[in-house]
Amino acid sequence: MLIIGCDYHPGFQQIAFVDPETGECGERRLAHREEAEQFYQELKQRNATVRLGMESSGHSRWFERLLRDLQFELWIGDAAEIRTRRVRKQKTDRQDAQLLLRLLMEDRFPRIWVPDAANRDLRQLLWHRHRLVQMRTRVMNQLHGVALNEGLRRKKALWRRGARNWNRPCWLPGRGGDARTCSTYWIN
Repeated sequence: MLIIGCDYHPGFQQIAFVDPETGECGERRLAHREEAEQFYQELKQRNATVRLGMESSGHSRWFERLLRDLQFELWIGDAAEIRTRRVRKQKTDRQDAQLLLRLLMEDRFPRIWVPDAANRDLRQLLWHRHRLVQMRTRVMNQLHGVALNEGLRRKKALWRRGARNWNRPCWLPGRGGDARTCSTYWIN
């Protein structure tokens, strides 16, 4: 089994690897995306079993998907816990990759739970819906403020579909009606 410590960045990754059976070891810097995909595809063609450890970070979904498709084992570690296990305060990408490899080899890697792809997609949809509801609420609050400034006090009746007769071009003077018409799109 090939064990790889990977210091992942959005533009590249620094890896340190060792094969405990043969003693082969080394380091590489892989540019994303083509060079990294080529390297891991070559490992798959050699029928190598791989365990890769990396710190938890963002912008790595494509890389996680690549490793899953290649049926490589991916361990994601707690970045804060890994940071406490660093002996030297000086930090480089090479040293980070070596530290991750050492933690994997010594069976001290602080692995965290990561949701599967379906769960992540569902969470993303829920977050997106939450943001849309927030936008709608902001627009409604702004329109309510405009209505109050114009002397229209209707409270919740302001938002009932049948009671939206205030939604006329002459309701607001000047160009404000354009902004109001645009805003009512969001609350419908």
